[in-house]
Amino acid sequence: MDWNGPDVWETLAQERRPILLYGMGDGADKLLRVFAERGIRAAGVFASDGFVRGHSFAGFPVLRLTEAVERFGEELAVVLGFASQRPELLERFAALDARFRFYAPDVPVCGGGLFDRAYARAHRAELEQVYALLADEQSRRVLTEVIAFRLTGKIAYLRACETGKDEIFDRLAPGAQEHFADLGAYNGDTIRELLYYTGGAFASVTALEPDRRNFKKLRKYAEGALQGGDVTLVAAGAWSRDETLIFAAKAGRNSRIAKEGVPTQMRALDSVLQGAPCTFLKLDVEGAEREALEGARETVSVWHPKLNCAVYHRVEDLFALPLYVHENWPEYRLYLRHHPYVPAWDTNLYAVWPG
Repeated sequence: MDWNGPDVWETLAQERRPILLYGMGDGADKLLRVFAERGIRAAGVFASDGFVRGHSFAGFPVLRLTEAVERFGEELAVVLGFASQRPELLERFAALDARFRFYAPDVPVCGGGLFDRAYARAHRAELEQVYALLADEQSRRVLTEVIAFRLTGKIAYLRACETGKDEIFDRLAPGAQEHFADLGAYNGDTIRELLYYTGGAFASVTALEPDRRNFKKLRKYAEGALQGGDVTLVAAGAWSRDETLIFAAKAGRNSRIAKEGVPTQMRALDSVLQGAPCTFLKLDVEGAEREALEGARETVSVWHPKLNCAVYHRVEDLFALPLYVHENWPEYRLYLRHHPYVPAWDTNLYAVWPG
């Protein structure tokens, strides 16, 4: 896993081709801040044709790709400034990769730092420890390829290790009597996914979602689809204990704890369940996964649920969260999977208690 070549930021700093940013919004803003810190100069911005309306972004006129090529020529370096799992956009990314020097730098969703060459070397021991703990060859391949992607920004590494959900859910084998706890339930999408694999059957669902607008969508979905089992919906974020914190409510998947925002109730899963069973625990809580696991300590220790935990929000999650699970519950068998997404979002830790 050692890396001796330049990382994506070093490569872009040395790039002599015009560097064009593809996309706008929060992701592009983050990239431009890193560009400023690393001495990288963007030459322009382009967007998909349907998003070009004669406006500007970060001081650049937003161009169509054809306009960008007319202005700068074919010898371009294209830097992706947003994330997507939509098949048509993943195909577009592949086409851009084949045509230009295409980079998809991995900037963490929340928290500080970058997974650059210096960071990888500083945390080589933890990464190697995780590699040794992983339960199958696909998991080790995911770890290796995601590290290579983060260092280079080249999407070929992600495509080399991605798998669909069917493969890992065959191993998780959710059943009709599953007691499902969904931390970061969003609009019910993961509950819907689980029920697909159980034929719609379940014993209970406990879902936490802090964002008010998301919670309305979750409740509407539950009223129409969750029949035949116990359902508890909690308008709160998942945390290590019950308290009120400031939350940046952004309505989508990016709502998270922040310095400014809305006072929001946070709950520990142990407090919510009060000893009730949990056999499948999903955690996708925008960078608060470690705290949410701490708040579920008693539940995990007693019930040993199957775990589905996002490991891509913070720069350290890829190694820190598997190590946290192993240190606290060493019996778990640990698996990593990356599902189709660019950059390396939807990279998840799955853990199964033996027996």
